[in-house]
Amino acid sequence: MHRRHLQEIPDLGSNVSTSFTWAWDPSKTSELLSGMGVSVLKDKLGNENTPQELLVCVGPPPKRQKVKEKEFVIARRPRLLREAATGVSWDTLPDELLLGIFSYLSLTELLKVSQVCRRWHRLSIDESLWQTLDLAGRSLQPGVIGHLLPLGVTAFRCPRSCIGDPLFKTSRPLQVQHMDLSNCTVKAEDLHSILSRCQSLENLSLEGLQLSDDIIRNIAQNPGMVRLNLSGCSGFSAEALELMLTSCPRLVELNLAWCDFTADHVRAAINHIPPKLMQLNLSGYRQNLLMSDVKTLLERCSNLVHLDLSDSVTLKPECFQYFHQLSCLEHLGLSRCYQIPPATLLELGEIATLKTIQVFGIVTASSLQLLKATLPHIKINASHFTPIARPTISCRKNQEIWGIQCRLSLRNPIGF
Repeated sequence: MHRRHLQEIPDLGSNVSTSFTWAWDPSKTSELLSGMGVSVLKDKLGNENTPQELLVCVGPPPKRQKVKEKEFVIARRPRLLREAATGVSWDTLPDELLLGIFSYLSLTELLKVSQVCRRWHRLSIDESLWQTLDLAGRSLQPGVIGHLLPLGVTAFRCPRSCIGDPLFKTSRPLQVQHMDLSNCTVKAEDLHSILSRCQSLENLSLEGLQLSDDIIRNIAQNPGMVRLNLSGCSGFSAEALELMLTSCPRLVELNLAWCDFTADHVRAAINHIPPKLMQLNLSGYRQNLLMSDVKTLLERCSNLVHLDLSDSVTLKPECFQYFHQLSCLEHLGLSRCYQIPPATLLELGEIATLKTIQVFGIVTASSLQLLKATLPHIKINASHFTPIARPTISCRKNQEIWGIQCRLSLRNPIGF
């Protein structure tokens, strides 16, 4: 009688490369996940995302045993413990199909499948999977940024995160074009390490961060910059600001509101703002923004569509004549410009292109109702926040960055 044989379960380690050098060490995946504040999930067998098909296979039928002559022999067919598998094996799927499957995985899942085998590890770091990355609100330990950004990330959303030393292992320029690091906790030298490798930025938000002249010079290395948000930033000189504005002639949206600016900073900004600029937020400069500065600014930037000069207490109704010279002006912010009497705001109705004005703090409730009735074609105090150069202005939580949806994140994958 034939004995049934089971082939031994193969050693999983035999199918995982330990001598190759990738973007990250596969044995470090658990460490990388924990560095982002994520626990590693395991299946019931204790293996990280290992397909069950790799764990079971049936051996060949046993050879017939020799029997002595005249001995009674019962011949039976060998019984297999499982029927032959039907369908397509994972190993026969083309790379393009596996990449399509991987594109539905979250960041946690993608890091986990990278440990299955050499082929899956190679595919898991394909640039097509890493174009958009969202790590918002995470605590990122040293090395996480240095591992992930070089994988081909073009849109990186990481506001309100705590960022450790990136520890880059390569000096190659990053491919990042859109980056939001607003209100992060990050050292200036670590931010410099990141931005020094960026030369293709088109949209950048560093709102609320402590910067340096070196960081401003890093920004100046991106001549294709279109939108820049430095609202609430500090720590850089007027000379560095001048260099940056001169080096980024394609700027369309610029937010320099409430920075730690002196009068010299304000002059440098006004005298070197790119003439093609269409949206500008220069609010919060109280005594440092003068009537003469407004005149110079509007003569230089005649294509402005959205202008916010709120909290400039030196502005008077005389500046309205300069607004009339802007043929494309649609949105104007003059909140808390206390030397502008409410009655004079009626003059703004003569600007044919004007659609909205923000005048919080300078009109009473009754004056506001009268103003709305007199200027029905203009929305007044419709929004408390300016959208200029900001990556997102929606109150609800989302994964967008300047209209780009960040698919790869630690949240639930899109479409599931």
